[in-house]
Amino acid sequence: MARAIRGDDAAVAEGPAGQVVDSSLLAHTDRLRRQLYPLGDHAWTLVGNGLSNQTFVRGPGGIIAIDTGESVEEMRAALAALREVASEPVVAVLYTHFHYVSGTTAVTDTEPVELIFGHERIALNRARSGTEIAPTYSRGLVEQFAVALEPTGPDGLVNVGLGLSYRFDEHAPHTIGHVPATVTATADTSLEVAGLRVEVRPAPSDADDSVTFWFPDLGLAVHNLVWPALFNVFAIRGESYRDPRVLIDGLDHLAGLGAEHLAATHGPPMSGATEIAERVTRYRDAIQFLWDQTVRWTNRGLSGPDLADRIELPEVFSDDWLLQQHYGVAEHHVQQIRSGLFGFFDGDPQRLLPHPERERAERFVAAMGGLDAVRAIIDGATEDDPRWALELAGLVVHHADADEGDRARLAAVLRVVARRTTSANVRNWCLTRARDADGTRSLDRNRVHRFRHRQVADWSVADLVGVLRVLVVPERAAGVDTHLRVVLSGEAAGLHVRNHVACPTDGVSATVTVACERSVWVDLLCGVCGLDDVLADGRMTVDGDIDAVRSALGVVDLDGFALEGS
Repeated sequence: MARAIRGDDAAVAEGPAGQVVDSSLLAHTDRLRRQLYPLGDHAWTLVGNGLSNQTFVRGPGGIIAIDTGESVEEMRAALAALREVASEPVVAVLYTHFHYVSGTTAVTDTEPVELIFGHERIALNRARSGTEIAPTYSRGLVEQFAVALEPTGPDGLVNVGLGLSYRFDEHAPHTIGHVPATVTATADTSLEVAGLRVEVRPAPSDADDSVTFWFPDLGLAVHNLVWPALFNVFAIRGESYRDPRVLIDGLDHLAGLGAEHLAATHGPPMSGATEIAERVTRYRDAIQFLWDQTVRWTNRGLSGPDLADRIELPEVFSDDWLLQQHYGVAEHHVQQIRSGLFGFFDGDPQRLLPHPERERAERFVAAMGGLDAVRAIIDGATEDDPRWALELAGLVVHHADADEGDRARLAAVLRVVARRTTSANVRNWCLTRARDADGTRSLDRNRVHRFRHRQVADWSVADLVGVLRVLVVPERAAGVDTHLRVVLSGEAAGLHVRNHVACPTDGVSATVTVACERSVWVDLLCGVCGLDDVLADGRMTVDGDIDAVRSALGVVDLDGFALEGS
């Protein structure tokens, strides 16, 4: 099977909107186009309405909607497509996992929904991605899903591997309408929904709350396991480790159902029991191959980069588009498997105690004869050896004397990699970083914690207060030891600032209490108002030492908490 980054431009093509892209990735777009697929006489899956699919199953008691997309507008469009083929009311909503559960009010506001089902961890996972790790998580989405790319031109969006795009313009303003599950489970569960028996099987994949829904009376399984591309063990945006061994268990279950129809969260469905069993088994075996060979060669002492070079999927996996590297790439996956098993250090002494990037750049550039010498190597290697050019260009931009020309060189190399990769993730990441490097579209706003009212509207008081723990500026916290009880519209949480950290507490033993309306605290997080202002005008009241409050909250690296003169 060919490597995911080609060595020349032989397969490069121009897309319909002027995009410069690998031809196989361009062809992949056709598989993701909008279409409502029938699955027998009683089910349909809508592809191409968003990053994910929406599936509808008709039972004697009404219709079951599975997944509600990323916005109310997206789900409304899905319901409109459903109404072209079925008129029965939607009586239940099922969630395969936490990624695509944000359009539910489009259903509950118009249909007689009696049940919403999902894994117990959906609520926890939704909160995790939007609180402490939000800047990195959101920046990763921007990079991986081409949020900052234009729709046309050489850098234009082609697709995002699992769907046509992350969010469709026609679904603006992308209203969030999540409704929590009314029934949850963490283990195998049997349900009676709309007059149909539904067997629920936890099946962790890219989320630990993923489940497979099996409708035995219809021979239909709805799942988040087999995607329209090689499964993404490593997400270039950054995610928790996805253990292939856990995924394989879910794939074995799926292959063994004898299903006549499979509807996935992404990509076209499959029909035919024989074809399904063969293709799911092959998909499963490709994942096992990557894990087994990573372990085999790690045991023999190979480092991460050596694993990436050594392990390639055999030709037996090359015939099925389900296993093409149109999303992530195998050379990243094997390194992630090694890291997931053994941690970041891969046994290579050069990565045991490395220098900071700037010092490393200055030392290596000096050893290679200076900046001009390295620049000449980059220029000569950009087209013929882009891997080497990318390594050197990435090094040089960290040098103290790097200039705009060096950032332009990096952008040029990133664009070569982007047009030669089969991976939508790699293409989108490279083009987004190229535009950042050459100043076309800076990512600086995605490198800081920025809260938006819509983002924090549903947070608990514990989250609204506890998120400050990852925003402490240690230099400001020197000598501060203050335990605050924070009361927001009558609900309390605690924060103890001590030893250069802010520890979330229940606030019971706090020495100082601050109180305000929830909306005032949200405005502070969002930078709408300042701490000194709300203390001065009485919107925030203090029971205790006001200077202690100012010093404790003044350690927070947000504009709203900045103190006058700091």
